[in-house]
Amino acid sequence: MRMNRLSGFALAATLTTGLFVVGAQARPVADQAVEYLDDMGFVQSGVRCGAYQPTVEEVEYFEAETQQLLQNLVLAPEASGTVNIPIAFHVITKNGEGNVPQSMLDEQLNVLNAAYANSPYRFYQGSLDYTENATWFDAKPDTTAEQSMKSSLAIDPAHNLNFYTTSGGGYLGWATFPSYYDESDTRHGVVILHSSLPGGASAPYDEGDTATHEIGHFLGLYHTFQGGCSGGDQVSDTNPEKDPVFGCPSSNTSCSTPDPIHNYMDYTDDVCMYEFTSGQIYRMMDQVSVYRPSLGQ
Repeated sequence: MRMNRLSGFALAATLTTGLFVVGAQARPVADQAVEYLDDMGFVQSGVRCGAYQPTVEEVEYFEAETQQLLQNLVLAPEASGTVNIPIAFHVITKNGEGNVPQSMLDEQLNVLNAAYANSPYRFYQGSLDYTENATWFDAKPDTTAEQSMKSSLAIDPAHNLNFYTTSGGGYLGWATFPSYYDESDTRHGVVILHSSLPGGASAPYDEGDTATHEIGHFLGLYHTFQGGCSGGDQVSDTNPEKDPVFGCPSSNTSCSTPDPIHNYMDYTDDVCMYEFTSGQIYRMMDQVSVYRPSLGQ
């Protein structure tokens, strides 16, 4: 059981200014985020995604574990075929704010299935519930409010993708990596700013690719800029990137090769994102095979 995978990782967890410790894991304080105003707000703050950014040591630990576990699989991940993933949508509202209609959820599913068309993963609505709760609506990552929301609403996390729409807590969204908890842990899932869904009010992040990005994390992908120019995202066919790129430049080079500005795992505007690489797709398949074997089953 991986009730907290990081408890098995012997970090010297030390309280530091701007950090707090979750299990053996030092994580950025969530309230360093800023309220979504516009694209420039995220550029100035340096935040967009609230997913935890692992250290080099953590990446190395989990990569070694993944490769060891892959050797024990009977079937190669690429032989698994199509995986149809039910999404349990949880729409959280506050005084009516965030009351996402079915039409936006339908369009979000269309965006996801187009983005993941070259992968084995397909998404459909498994369930939908609406909850009026001001505390949950404004929840930030790694807080009591987030855990209360998830433990109360999560539906069978081993088999479903639990998808929460909220105020975003100052981020466009966040997600959990497959390796960090047991697949049945209610902490798994994605939390998305409701107005980043297709047709929402958070332009230029209003075409649904925040969900594409966060589900990428849920399926095991790091940011393209993980590890900077050392290429720490563990995918050989994504060019290394020193820092996230915002907006939609015609080109950008921060290391020795062009930055992957059109990749879903960068920070560019939704209109600028349109690809996963083959290596990223194989990485998702490996991660799901090892850590989320029940997903979609």
